[in-house]
Amino acid sequence: MTLAAQVKHAAFDALKHLFPDDSFTISMISVNQTKPEFTGNYTVVLFPFVKLLRQKPDAIGVQIGDYLLEKTNLFSSYDIVSGFLNMTVKDSYCVSFLLNHFTDTSFGKQCKADCRVMVEYSSPNTNKPLHFGHLRNNFLGAAVSEILKANGKQVVKANLVNDRGIHICKSMIAWMWYANGATPESTGIKGDHLVGDYYVKFNDVFKQEVAGLIAAGKDEKTAEKEAPIMMAAQDMLRKWEAGDAEIRTLWSTMNGWVYEGFEKSYKRLGVSFDKMYYESETYLLGKKIVEDGLRKGVLFRKEDGSVWVDLKEDGLDEKLLLRGDGTSVYITQDLGTAKLKYEDFRLNQSLYVIADEQNYHIQVLKLILKKLGEPCADGIYHLSYGMVELPTGKMKSREGTVVDADDMVAEMISLAQEQTEQSGKTDGFTSEELTRLYEMIGLGALKFYLLRVDPKKRMIFDPKESIDLHGFTATFIQYAHARICSILRRENVPLVPGATRFQSLQPAGELLKLEKEMILHLEQYPAILAEAADEFNPSSLCNYSFQLAQLFNTFYDAHSISKAESEEKKNLRLMTIVMTASILRHAMGLLGIRLPEKM
Repeated sequence: MTLAAQVKHAAFDALKHLFPDDSFTISMISVNQTKPEFTGNYTVVLFPFVKLLRQKPDAIGVQIGDYLLEKTNLFSSYDIVSGFLNMTVKDSYCVSFLLNHFTDTSFGKQCKADCRVMVEYSSPNTNKPLHFGHLRNNFLGAAVSEILKANGKQVVKANLVNDRGIHICKSMIAWMWYANGATPESTGIKGDHLVGDYYVKFNDVFKQEVAGLIAAGKDEKTAEKEAPIMMAAQDMLRKWEAGDAEIRTLWSTMNGWVYEGFEKSYKRLGVSFDKMYYESETYLLGKKIVEDGLRKGVLFRKEDGSVWVDLKEDGLDEKLLLRGDGTSVYITQDLGTAKLKYEDFRLNQSLYVIADEQNYHIQVLKLILKKLGEPCADGIYHLSYGMVELPTGKMKSREGTVVDADDMVAEMISLAQEQTEQSGKTDGFTSEELTRLYEMIGLGALKFYLLRVDPKKRMIFDPKESIDLHGFTATFIQYAHARICSILRRENVPLVPGATRFQSLQPAGELLKLEKEMILHLEQYPAILAEAADEFNPSSLCNYSFQLAQLFNTFYDAHSISKAESEEKKNLRLMTIVMTASILRHAMGLLGIRLPEKM
């Protein structure tokens, strides 16, 4: 139990003992960290008890404070300020905490629980490479997966590849018409980038054809429908769904190019999956679910043969599930995939890491599955996140204005190299070590910047700001960790030491303010980790890690370790920074960010 939870339960016990005739619930008790300007470490808010007890808050505080000092071994003193009971934690508690946990590399992790969670993320289309907009999705899905694992959940990391549909046919028809047989090998272009080039080509030709038809007297809607390249793509989709051998062969070949490109990108990003699903393998199951829904009367067919669901009574609208020509739409395969995922793993929860632009889509998906009586509906949770823009504005893949993920990674690594070389901190590194360091800094900066903001918020990514050594960045945390490693090397203390050297440590005198602040901040880590899991929000770990790195810098600048006042003080401070480094590595590791030992 964390210290904050212990304070809450102790205050609850005090209330029950002191006022046995009154009905208290633990939810009435609010415990916060004491504000820096006041004496104390944890604060109990007294106002919720005033009306029930018919006493002034300060009088209630005195009774609770006296009880806690007498009956628990947690506190050395208390202070009451305007309805708030500020409790000061004993130094002996802090020292005991350090002795028990500073070598515990699993501190904060929870035991394995019988709760199966699938986190579906990435979900790329095979008509283009991963672009910058995919990065927040990938990093968020990977981080949430690892955070849930650390909290004891059984996690399956899944990727649904959108490998069929009209958007895929657009790249295919453009390649057929304009590529002259070009391949990744013949052009030297990474496979996913090559296919993406023809998706852009399709859009360029389509716009030209639409403009020509409008000039010939067609209205815009008709022109878009009758543009030759669009009609060819639609015909290709019908042939694909009919199993046309030539179309299927081309589809398989071009998708193969894309998969090879994806694999290289995922490996460099440090992103992996336990289970791959493919729309081409699930859309038929989705069609079957739609047919079952028709038989049950849950769905209906219009005169043109298209199949719909009526959600107006649920405050929504009608939703298309199958086109009149029998071809499926996005939600068709989503129905099939949702059922298949549940049957594969008997999930308690299924998280969809999808941008907030799809809020309505996921709401409709869950509602349709409920109406169809599918058990998978109850566990669906949309981990919605805001889109990422660059300072130049929004990106559009069909217009070729996106920044490819590969290019962004390369830019970040280049910025890391430039910053390190300008600071003159490359001495003592081999060229191989510098290459690893630049990648560690560049990728760390990119991941941290995209994860440090609450997922629900939209954001603008500034590459230079993300790598600022003095800002709210992974670079700042990485440097703090490297600084700790340097201290430990000088003191001949390994990063994960045995406790032998410190076993004789006993509290003597008072802890200094910053010493105590450091230890109490370390103690909070399990609660922060649990909060990040409960809210599916890695930004909690970003904020905590940054604050811990800041606190370490302040602590170390104020108090010498090598020239501490006594050997006991020196050992206590060494224990504190050993645990600091350990928690930073664990927290940042869950975010997919590595911390260097030299920087």
